[in-house]
Parts: sequence; structure tokens; C-alpha cells
Amino acid sequence: MIRSILPDSYMQFFQEYGRNIPAMIGAILLAIIVAMAVFAPQIAPFDPISIAPKESAEPPSVKHIMGTDVLGRDIYSRVLFGARISLRLGLVSVSIATLAGGMLGLVSGYRGGVLDLLVMRFIDAFQAFPSFMLALVLVFFLGPSLFNAMVAVGVASIPGYCRTMRGSVLSAKENEYVLAARSIGCSEWKIMLGHILPNVVAPLIVIATVGVAWAILTAAGLSFLGMGAQPPTPEWGTMANEGRIFLAEAWWMSSFPGLAIAITVISINLVGDGLRDALDPQDYLKVRDA
Repeated sequence: MIRSILPDSYMQFFQEYGRNIPAMIGAILLAIIVAMAVFAPQIAPFDPISIAPKESAEPPSVKHIMGTDVLGRDIYSRVLFGARISLRLGLVSVSIATLAGGMLGLVSGYRGGVLDLLVMRFIDAFQAFPSFMLALVLVFFLGPSLFNAMVAVGVASIPGYCRTMRGSVLSAKENEYVLAARSIGCSEWKIMLGHILPNVVAPLIVIATVGVAWAILTAAGLSFLGMGAQPPTPEWGTMANEGRIFLAEAWWMSSFPGLAIAITVISINLVGDGLRDALDPQDYLKVRDA
């Protein structure tokens, strides 16, 4: 039934992805994390920002399965709500980078000439700085906050998306369907958005997926340094920083938020690797010729 509804290319994609065991594990883990984030208000046993000084720094127990922090807040509840913040942060940051970088790469790759030269030199100037340092500088000037961290991480990621899109467009614009569109009088924007973009979006999807993991990790690093989400926001990087000075006496304060970051980043990277392999055109050719 499914085979009769889905086009062959989609079936090939699902077949390739389903054969990749690590990618399937990553997808399952990511689905669990997303579900926990969506249903955090229903799952969390305590208010994530409500303090209880009498229960300060309690180790993991039946009541508090991940223990409490120095203010008596339930870490498990804060980790659940932190998933919401971290996933939203990653998606917003990658959306900024994908839209801005993708559009720059699309236009510069198609138009070429002086415009392409100027855009690429601008991107080279951006890439002269490590991405994390650039994000740190940007959020320093914008001011420490969750929204500014999203913007800073997104802007710092633009060069990679721009170069990926430009490289794909340079190859695609020489194809016959582009020449045919030009011959019938299609406008440049019609050709770019209607003909080239749908055929070069696959690499951008792959790096955007992996980019979500990088954005989450970078934003957590900014929050750890006090430049991202501010207390009492239950953001994983902020939580890890708050528990850092108590690491010897209360290891659970930093360990569980750190573990949440690690599992989320690994699962997204596994999904990204699976998408990269499944969207490889060579795999489709092998399936078709088999």
C-alpha cells in the first residue's frame, strides 16, 4: 500500500535509510528527545524554576531521580524543559543560517561574475574566525540572552551553508533543464527557485541536520560561559555551569545536563549521517540498475 502511494525516489530513500542501523538508532533517540520536549509539562514532576531550599543538593533518589541543584530545583524537570529550549535554539539558529547562507550561495553561484566574487570574499572574511569565537564575539556585542545566542550562532554558521549551496548551484546551472528554462524565457528568479533549488537542496538538508547538533553544542557553550540563556532558564549549558563549582560534592548537577547534550548531539549526528548516505544519488543509481 505504501509502495503504491510513494514515488520510487521516496521508497529508495526509506530503503537506504532503513538499512543504516546507526541512523535508525539516532532517529529513535531523537524521536524520544523530541517527545520528552513536547510533553515536558505533562511529564515533569516539579516546576523547573520553583526553588526548595530544604531540598538543596539532594542526590538522585526515588523522589528526585536526577537529584536537585543548589536551590533545591528538580534536575529531571529542568532537563526535560531544557530539551525544549535547546531544540528550539538549534532549529532557529539553523533556520537563520540556512535561509541567509542558502540564498547567498544560490544567487552568487547562479549569477557569477563580480557578485560571486564579492560574496565569496565576504564569506572568506567570516571564515577567518573560528565559528565559536565568532558567535562569542557577536553575542558579546548583542548582549547575553537566549535570543541573541540564537542569532549569533545562526550568523556564525552562514559561511558553510553558503559555500555548500554555491558549489551545488555551479554544477546544476549547466544542466539541460536550466538551458531549456532559459530558452523559453523564464526569469532568473524562476530558474533559481523553481528549477535549480529543488535539485540542489539535498546537500543543504544534510548539513542543516548536522548543523542543529552543532548549534545546540555551541549555544550550550555560550550559556556555560554566561553569554547565552540566563538563570533561572533551564537551559542545559546554563545548568552545567551552575553545577560546575559543586562537581566534587554534587556530580549530578552538571552530569545529567551534560549527558543530555551528548545524547542529543550524537543522535542528531547519526540522523545527519543517515540522511547523507540515503540522499546520495549514486545509491539511487545502484538500486535502479540492480
